[in-house]
Amino acid sequence: MSNTDYLFVVSYVAVLFGASPFLGKYMARIFDAQGEGKIEGFIYRLLKIETKAQDAKNYLASILAFSFVCLLSFMAIVMWLPGAKEPMSWHLALNTAISFMTNTNWQAYSGEVSLSPLMQMLGCTVQNFVSAGAGIAVFVAFVRGLRSRGVKEIGNFWKDLTRSVVYILLPLSFVLALLLASTGVVQTFTQETIVETLEGGKQTLQLGPVASQVAIKQLGTNGGGFFGVNSAHPFENPTPFSNFLQMLAILLIPCALVFTFGEMLGRKKHALIIFYTMAFLWLAGLGVSLYSEHTQAPLVGSFMEGKEVRFTKTESVLWATATTAASNGSVNSMHSSLSPISGLVTLFNIMLGEIIFGGVGAGMYGMLIFVLLTVFLSGLMVGRTPEYLQKKIDSSDVKLVIIALIAPSCTILLGSALSVWSEFGLSARTNFGPHGLSEILYGWSSAAGNNGSSFAGLGANTIFYNIGLGLAMLVGRFGVIIPSILIAGNFASKKFQAENVGKMSTDNWLFGVLLVSIIIIVGALTFFPALLLGPILEHFLMFSGKSF
Repeated sequence: MSNTDYLFVVSYVAVLFGASPFLGKYMARIFDAQGEGKIEGFIYRLLKIETKAQDAKNYLASILAFSFVCLLSFMAIVMWLPGAKEPMSWHLALNTAISFMTNTNWQAYSGEVSLSPLMQMLGCTVQNFVSAGAGIAVFVAFVRGLRSRGVKEIGNFWKDLTRSVVYILLPLSFVLALLLASTGVVQTFTQETIVETLEGGKQTLQLGPVASQVAIKQLGTNGGGFFGVNSAHPFENPTPFSNFLQMLAILLIPCALVFTFGEMLGRKKHALIIFYTMAFLWLAGLGVSLYSEHTQAPLVGSFMEGKEVRFTKTESVLWATATTAASNGSVNSMHSSLSPISGLVTLFNIMLGEIIFGGVGAGMYGMLIFVLLTVFLSGLMVGRTPEYLQKKIDSSDVKLVIIALIAPSCTILLGSALSVWSEFGLSARTNFGPHGLSEILYGWSSAAGNNGSSFAGLGANTIFYNIGLGLAMLVGRFGVIIPSILIAGNFASKKFQAENVGKMSTDNWLFGVLLVSIIIIVGALTFFPALLLGPILEHFLMFSGKSF
């Protein structure tokens, strides 16, 4: 790595970590604000929304009902609106609708030919806002459950969703879209233009309202590209500055929500420990990836295949680790061309449940699941009743924690096993050997982790993968949301326990070490055998001069 590479990484981390506390405090004020603003009040009256506080069951019912309506509306848009050059099959339309509704944005299609600009605006862009807003709403409800005492209510979903979109996602997206357009990201209602090439021929270039969709796809950790090659496309990401802005947007809100957590709970030290845990895991993975990518290897040399030459290798690696640490899924290089160890890092980021900052809202309530598990296991080790934030963790809480942890993990492993066992699963791979297994593992991990990126080597537009990965997205989204909301309801109804000098502190470095250990151990025990047969084996075979 050159000095310029080091300077770029340090600058990115400094801007990201420096801006996060300020945005976090702002979001805490938004969700704790009393009364209604004029804009949100108008929306409630227009849509006749009841804004009284809901208990966990009603809050959850609202989320599920809203998600179902989003699914049906998206399918109607992509199947019935005209204008697509290559209309979707029913199973691809279902997969795509589930993908955007669950904030996954897995794409087994090319946006510029399968969707018209109108479909992109009414379907993709709208879902990018509301799916991200729903994730933030779940996080806010979780926080209210932790801080409430002896009540049933954890807030109102419709109010939390509206505030997330109106006061956070829309203003930030508007500013980012203007900045991206100024760098050359396309923003027009013209669908295509014909240009003359240097050889004198004619070429049709696809256009559309790109900057507005790119802004929310990054800020909302959605990730679906306007174009098939995502942010590797020059119309979607033309310059190093647009590349920096988009990378910053991927992790900005997830980082800031950690500080929102501290502000809303009044436990800033505890929030900092969680932030340091996330930062350590992300930076460790980034360091390993950078070292691996900048190492010369037999057969492939310097790992430049699949990377855009207008960006440095370091920028591509930083993007890959950021987009998989968050449940973003956008790419500016092809992950299939990463070194085996870099591919391992991206896979591991997703397999952990994307709790290293994670998706907007989803990363924090996913991390809180691990926090509860850490407190519970620590209590068992010292023979004390586990408590978190002065509330006892009972058996129902632990059962819900386990469900939230194993549901996505089982989906990844069982789905991958079925793909490897069946001919219709194996026939979609482009590569053989351990890299072919990595393609399959990555596809199921990306779906169950609600990430949306791919190794770009798996031909997933088949009935088997469209239906299978669609179900995995649903499990990955609601298999964690449902337990999280129920845990929030359980905690809201509990009384605070008196301070006990013997209880475990969650505000010091020891808890951070335990939290990191639990995260790594759970991930290693669950996925190490599969990773050993995939990217780890590929690494050793490559450096011994063997390929498939």
